[in-house]
Amino acid sequence: MIYVFKTSVKTKVRVKKLKPHIDIILPKAKWNFDLHDYDKILRIDSEENIILPIINLLADHNFDCKELE
Repeated sequence: MIYVFKTSVKTKVRVKKLKPHIDIILPKAKWNFDLHDYDKILRIDSEENIILPIINLLADHNFDCKELE
């Protein structure tokens, strides 16, 4: 399933800092940020329901994150 989130992550440096944390909670998922998009989109392709873990992870690192439906 593809999950799409609006985030406040704005730079590649921040993505790089988040990467190890995301990889830990989503070891089998494919994910990417679209920092050119106005909403700084995070897309995740995962078989697991990852909505709350990803929102909590980004919140723990002081980023806003909201699932787009």
